[in-house]
Amino acid sequence: MEGALTIVPSIVVYVTVPNKEAGMKLAESIIKEKLAACVNRVPGIESVYWWDGKVERDAEELLIIKTRESLLGALTQHVKSNHEYDVPEVIALPITGGNEKYLQWIKDSTRDK
Repeated sequence: MEGALTIVPSIVVYVTVPNKEAGMKLAESIIKEKLAACVNRVPGIESVYWWDGKVERDAEELLIIKTRESLLGALTQHVKSNHEYDVPEVIALPITGGNEKYLQWIKDSTRDK
């Protein structure tokens, strides 16, 4: 079979950041370390959450990160080490299907571990 694809289990990871500058810095460092194939920055979200015994509201930016499932641990550690929040959001969702060539690109654009 010509051009057989060898995709790997892939995930989408959500990470919130406080502003554009923090989002750009973190996104670029994730890509440079080959911890993800792509990071989308979604500006203008508002988060409402429980923290220190009360309801908080903050303007934030959402990073949507596409990567290999096997890189979740390394990605989580990278976010924790390079994020200003005490408890940064790192939530992984499985990719259960999609464009096989795109999923192959995720594999080809990321490191093994």
